[in-house]
Amino acid sequence: MTRSTDIKKIISVLRRHYKKSRAPVTGLSRRCGNTPFQTLVAAILSSRTLDQTTAAACLNLSRAARVPADLQRMSAARIAKLIYPVGFYRVKARQLKALPETLNRLFGGRIPDTAAELMLLPGVGRKIANLVAARAFGRNEICVDVHVHRISNRLGLVRTKDPLATENALKSAVPARYWRNLNHLLVALGQTICRPTAPQCAKCPLNRRGARLCRRIISRA
Repeated sequence: MTRSTDIKKIISVLRRHYKKSRAPVTGLSRRCGNTPFQTLVAAILSSRTLDQTTAAACLNLSRAARVPADLQRMSAARIAKLIYPVGFYRVKARQLKALPETLNRLFGGRIPDTAAELMLLPGVGRKIANLVAARAFGRNEICVDVHVHRISNRLGLVRTKDPLATENALKSAVPARYWRNLNHLLVALGQTICRPTAPQCAKCPLNRRGARLCRRIISRA
């Protein structure tokens, strides 16, 4: 298992890669906005959707809906038209349409700031809730998507079979001060280098200049 000193080095390398990678995820919050409402909407739209498509949909929707009440005044059909072609856009349009009523009924109209409360909202599962809690409210949560699950196993940070097990294992292996940004750092690597098939290990910053911080590489030595 990866040592704590290695984790610190891994995070440092990933931060440098994130800044210069130009991965789609690096511009997502800039294009979608970073208020709690904007972060929540972007997270809902991003499920099973490329970041580039999510960003374009966020821009379209933001012109018509700046606060939850704006969504309440719109029809689901109009929302669907604005967010097309994100994955499952009709389903997400209905979820966004229902969002203001749920916020008013359960939270007095505010966006809740904990993952447990966020999961009570339409279209919000554990992954989205953790992402919003971390990015919008600075909570120490880890959002485990396909990139985080794949790469954390490749690196040897965890040895797990499903996202929930990965989240729990990462929380045991990684210091809490790194949790909030771990998703974006690993997603940037996954979008550019550590892809699902044919990862570009020779170009990976975790394997350069003798760093050898990836267990996938070490196991081949």
